[in-house]
Amino acid sequence: MVCPFSFAPSCCSVRAQQQGPTDMSLQDITSRIAKAETDAGRTPGSVELIAVSKVQPDARVAAVLSEGHRCFGENRVQEAEGKWPAFRQEFDGVKLHLIGPLQSNKARSAFELFDVIHTLDRPKLAQTFARLAQEMGRCPDMFVQVNTGEEDQKAGVLPADADDFIKECLSLDLPVRGLMCIPPVDEEAALHFALLAKIAARNGVRDLSMGMSSDFEKAIALGATHVRVGSAIFGERSAG
Repeated sequence: MVCPFSFAPSCCSVRAQQQGPTDMSLQDITSRIAKAETDAGRTPGSVELIAVSKVQPDARVAAVLSEGHRCFGENRVQEAEGKWPAFRQEFDGVKLHLIGPLQSNKARSAFELFDVIHTLDRPKLAQTFARLAQEMGRCPDMFVQVNTGEEDQKAGVLPADADDFIKECLSLDLPVRGLMCIPPVDEEAALHFALLAKIAARNGVRDLSMGMSSDFEKAIALGATHVRVGSAIFGERSAG
């Protein structure tokens, strides 16, 4: 679902922080999500908006927090460690999603900081997560990342291996909540969204993390439960 604090008065618009003419406000994005839900015959509020705050200036992130939004995505554990403990002291109810690749040596830090991890993509990481879950008595929700485009430069389990990997993760008692994908930039995203939905359905996985600033409405039409929107809310990032 869209975070309960997502809809805020337009007088607090993030446009005060915008960097270019194509940037949109948080209210614009939540309105577009609501329309996409309606157009697709989805239940209102069934799609959760993850505001991707990676490498954004703290002032822009604080502006979105001040509007009442509480669901955010980060790519790097180290960057999130330097940003979110202070924000969480100031703002209640923050839900933090890790949406970038994770090295096994950062797994403990990720467990301590993030509520949801979208990039479970290999057996070694699954085994590390299972060990940490036993040791710490808790575990973030997990999404298995599927490399739907079979791109060498991208993380993610290959589609042909996804069924077996999901079963392995479940056998380790990991809370696999859904699947995630990042389609190739030069291919039709809808084909990849449909493939991810098909893999999820046959494995009994309910949630789909797919769709970004340029294609989240298309993703919602194909079943996305989580969309990851950054530049359309915050403006273009200042670093890679």
